[in-house]
Amino acid sequence: MPVARLSKLVLNTAGLEVRWYRPPSVDPQTPHDRDEVYVVVSGQGDFVRQGERVKFASGDLLFAAAGEVHRFENHTPDTAVWVIFGPGA
Repeated sequence: MPVARLSKLVLNTAGLEVRWYRPPSVDPQTPHDRDEVYVVVSGQGDFVRQGERVKFASGDLLFAAAGEVHRFENHTPDTAVWVIFGPGA
């Protein structure tokens, strides 16, 4: 049985996958096998990637390379992002 995803699939083509994600108060993400870009639509908080913590707000672009540990922390309840996965290896 496939693992349930918290994000909603919007587009899936041969080299690109786009999802809509509203992280829960405790973001349970695990490393992915593809690079990903987050476009922050609303909200603000901290994005933690490989031990680095950066503040984010609406309009920001965030990046996590394939295999990197990453998650949203201390974010406002209205946080919503577009997630864009690049081509797989």
